[in-house]
Amino acid sequence: MNLESFLLMRYELGLLAVILLLIVFEIFSSKKQKENLVTISIVLFTIHTLVGFLPLNDGSLFGGMFRTNALLHFFKSTLNIGVLILLLQSADWIKENVVKQNKSTEFFILIFSSLLGMYYMISSGDFLMFYIGLELATLPVTALVAYETYKQESAEAGVKFILSSALASGTALLGVSFLYATTGTLYFDAMAEVLTISNLSVLGFIFFFSGLAFKISLAPFHFWTADVYEGAPISIASFLSVISKGAAAIILMIILFTVMRPLMPVWIKIIYMVTIATMFIGNLFALRQKNMKRFLAYSSIAQAGFILLGFLSDDQLGYTTIVYFVAVYIFSNLAAFGVVQAISSATGKESMDDYEGLYRTNPKLSLVMMLALFSLAGIPPLAGFFGKFFLYAAAASKGYYLLVFIAVVNATISLYYYLLVIRAMFLRKNPDAIPFFKSGMYMKLGLIIAVIGILVIGVYSPIYEYLYSISNSFLN
Repeated sequence: MNLESFLLMRYELGLLAVILLLIVFEIFSSKKQKENLVTISIVLFTIHTLVGFLPLNDGSLFGGMFRTNALLHFFKSTLNIGVLILLLQSADWIKENVVKQNKSTEFFILIFSSLLGMYYMISSGDFLMFYIGLELATLPVTALVAYETYKQESAEAGVKFILSSALASGTALLGVSFLYATTGTLYFDAMAEVLTISNLSVLGFIFFFSGLAFKISLAPFHFWTADVYEGAPISIASFLSVISKGAAAIILMIILFTVMRPLMPVWIKIIYMVTIATMFIGNLFALRQKNMKRFLAYSSIAQAGFILLGFLSDDQLGYTTIVYFVAVYIFSNLAAFGVVQAISSATGKESMDDYEGLYRTNPKLSLVMMLALFSLAGIPPLAGFFGKFFLYAAAASKGYYLLVFIAVVNATISLYYYLLVIRAMFLRKNPDAIPFFKSGMYMKLGLIIAVIGILVIGVYSPIYEYLYSISNSFLN
């Protein structure tokens, strides 16, 4: 294997190098030098993110276990940008809380290790590589969920997450074993050639889909989401809601449209029912929430239901729409979580009622939150509008007009509860409103990047056209 072949794993090797450098820094640096760890980690990851935009050839390694192409390059770079925004938004919290406990290096190593697992998961060419990537992406997050060890809620969230994750991973692995029993292979391409509809293969798919649906918070596998988001640190709730969910949605798309294509008459019906249940459950429960982390948790469940609309179009339009919407969702949700993090770090307040009168004291944060929620609701000309429009178009192209109508109804419901937050910030008066405060430089930069993403992806059509062209090469 030559150097050119190894460079096909440029994202993975680059991130591994960042992790190793952080370990070396932790070993040889003094306590005073470790105060600069946040800046060093962000700079190293920024370099890694920028390198990811350099051209990279398509190809495969290890007999097809690992593969990469233009569509996966784009999505890995999108994940990098998302994690970079998240790190910028979390920098002040890390300095104020994590550094004092001497756990900052571990925090970054766990985050980057989870991202490394997502790289391998979405680049997998067989179920062995997929499962290794899935576990590497999940296990570090279980530690991060319980990172605030001095809080009982964080410990409870960690226990709930690791038990639920173990059950989900075991369920997915059982499904893979059934599929292997029916086909005799773990490789995606080989399995797609011999897979047929049978009782065992359908049962295997149901178990596999159930395990992966947990990662995306699809109904009825969503019960863990709100409790874990509420107990976890906001930055980790954001990571679960955005980065983890986005990677899981992409690998599910790849497996359904390639490996499971022979089972499409079966799984298309399952996707149809799960889409409706996920949208309604997420939206209706979001109406009742006052805690902002639980509010965004149910909002993310509803958004996962919208993502499934693209799965009903098993063609170039479906691929393009799913990747485009996930990219839009990453920027929109990170902007919303960023505002929640800024307010929580400055005041410790996380209730929707605490946001009353926020525009009069912190107008810029209020505007960022408004843009984020309007994008999630699908209001033009923000990126979320085009993302949902293309999802509707993908489902309608296959004749699912009733489902599109149901999705529009759910979009209307989501607009209502998003407006509740906006009303609290802009229209309600509160003599005890959150006082004016200045966010740190890193937080401001993270919010600016997220807002730019919301605005640019929505109005810059060549991004969608580029995705459409590379998804064509992916299908071929």
